[in-house]
Amino acid sequence: MANDTTSIIWHFLCNIVLRRAIISQMSSPQGDDETTAMRQKRANYKCEATTLDGFIQQLAVAYIARRYFFYVTGDVPKRLTSEEHDRRLLEKFEVAQSKWSRYRRRKRNGSDGRPLANVQYIRYRSFWVLLATGGSHRFFEEHGTPEDNPTGNAQFRDVRQAPICYGGYSIGWRERTSVRLSATAYRDLKSYFLRLATSSPGTKLLEQEFWRFPFEPYGGVIRQVLSIHRTVNRARKTAGLREVPRECLRLKRRVVRPFEPVDVAALPLAA
Repeated sequence: MANDTTSIIWHFLCNIVLRRAIISQMSSPQGDDETTAMRQKRANYKCEATTLDGFIQQLAVAYIARRYFFYVTGDVPKRLTSEEHDRRLLEKFEVAQSKWSRYRRRKRNGSDGRPLANVQYIRYRSFWVLLATGGSHRFFEEHGTPEDNPTGNAQFRDVRQAPICYGGYSIGWRERTSVRLSATAYRDLKSYFLRLATSSPGTKLLEQEFWRFPFEPYGGVIRQVLSIHRTVNRARKTAGLREVPRECLRLKRRVVRPFEPVDVAALPLAA
């Protein structure tokens, strides 16, 4: 009888140990795999633009054109490295999602009944932009609304009402993505070309300056360049000088890879 009791207790203890081992084996690696998967997503998510042209292109074509209308901007704090700042924002707002995860999110509703929003993040040098689609997301809870935050600190904006201005560009929305020169850049460039307009009887210098115009010719930029070109030719015509031909204008935009490393030595000099 004693042997039977001992055998029963022995098998009972063995079963407990075996069950604990199975549970541990099933749960622990899953948690590790989940952590590894999240780290892998962050590693694969590209957010540092290597050139200004790539930064503007990604904002305009990849994000705002896909209705990431709401945004906050800022500069990386001096107490943090750019990489540490990127990691914190990517984790905090769960930015690093696959396109399928973003698609599934749009089909679900949050606790407030609105569809779940998606978020994107991009940085060029120390300037960063965090963008969101409309809906329910921590992005809106974190930054509040202008009405909730009268001081104007850390509140999101709508690109349809307040364009993103950086590097001389103004990126907004006018029934579709609109990329233009900022008001300051346009005024300065117009003044510069007007000073050159009648400085020489020949057109070679003006043709060179128009060709090396330091902004990519998006639709809005082209219209502004044509306006400057017409103003220059009016001034030259009044002075009895030959007009600058339109052929010197660069009207085709270069498509770039926003996150591809670049050879700094190979970059053209700033205009």
